[in-house]
Amino acid sequence: MPSIRRVTLALVAAATLVLLTPLRVDAAPDGAPDWRLPAEGASVVAPFEAPAHDYGAGHRGIDIGPVAGPVVAPAAGVVAFAGTVVDRGVVTIDHGGGWVTSVEPIAPSVAVGDAVEAGDPIGTVSTGGHAPAGTLHVGVRLDGEYVNPLLLLGRVPRAILLPCC
Repeated sequence: MPSIRRVTLALVAAATLVLLTPLRVDAAPDGAPDWRLPAEGASVVAPFEAPAHDYGAGHRGIDIGPVAGPVVAPAAGVVAFAGTVVDRGVVTIDHGGGWVTSVEPIAPSVAVGDAVEAGDPIGTVSTGGHAPAGTLHVGVRLDGEYVNPLLLLGRVPRAILLPCC
């Protein structure tokens, strides 16, 4: 029979191993498209901020930049919209399974109904909207609800509730 000291040391060692093991950042949700940022070398300059309710303030996407080259399709799909909304060009791609990506401001080089593969050029960065010059606003919807695009890149760790008191 092991001693209490030996059992205690084994438990401490196991707990330390668990605490020192990095948390796994989950990949994109099941059924999600194989997705990437629509501009080579860009990084996030303004994060996703979920609104408190459907009509509340928030940032329903991410802004990425700088964008120096072509804007590309972030995943395979069919162009659902390519045109102007108010003061800016927008391209929307339907990836199937309820997943839709919109990119703005963009001067589109694609038309509605065009099939695109991940990495295919869809236009060039333009001006308009809220995004600073040289950046893109990228929004992702799942079944009509905006989600953080970084979920599709596996960059958003799951929230972990910690015990209190």
